[in-house]
Amino acid sequence: MDREPELEALRRAIAACRVCRDTPLRGTAFRLPHEPRPVAVLSGSARILIAGQAPGLRVHESGLPFDDASGDRLRQWLDVSRDQFYNRDLFAIVPMGFCFPGYDDKGSDLPPRRECAPLWRRAVLEAMPQVELVLAIGHYAQAFHLGGRQAATMTETVRNWRGFFGSNSRPAILPLPHPSWRNTAWLKRNPWFGDEVLPVLRQAIKNLTK
Repeated sequence: MDREPELEALRRAIAACRVCRDTPLRGTAFRLPHEPRPVAVLSGSARILIAGQAPGLRVHESGLPFDDASGDRLRQWLDVSRDQFYNRDLFAIVPMGFCFPGYDDKGSDLPPRRECAPLWRRAVLEAMPQVELVLAIGHYAQAFHLGGRQAATMTETVRNWRGFFGSNSRPAILPLPHPSWRNTAWLKRNPWFGDEVLPVLRQAIKNLTK
């Protein structure tokens, strides 16, 4: 079945979405403070879905997902080139929030907008039934894709990766920490992630991008 017309209609609808600016869930005081620029890569053939959180400022400016230092680290984790990563025949990239949410008072990125996932996520996932592996990056993606099965902390959720990745459900889900530079200390405190998870992740990516 050719799903490309359905996917293209979704791409156009997502690109035109202005709900978080025009009709925000929590009222006009919580509207997105800048022009929305939804960023998502939908695919009718990719077997891997990268489910992140929300674009940062650099991605907002370029329109290219993970076009930053976090993306460099993620590509290193996956052991793929930049060209492979942006090949939508290989990877779909659909964050929990499609637009850069802005900064909080401390200069950190705000959480993904609340409007996005309820409005778009089910339709997008249903349009990509070929996906075999979801990389759930960070707390918000894990909460959605694990359906309440995540642990109390992101660390414990990732540590329990075998329980999700090795289950019989499809697509398989592999929870990952965010590849942000802010998590460099976390990676140093948790060497098991590099020792145990990354080899399995890289083999899965290799198998699904042949």
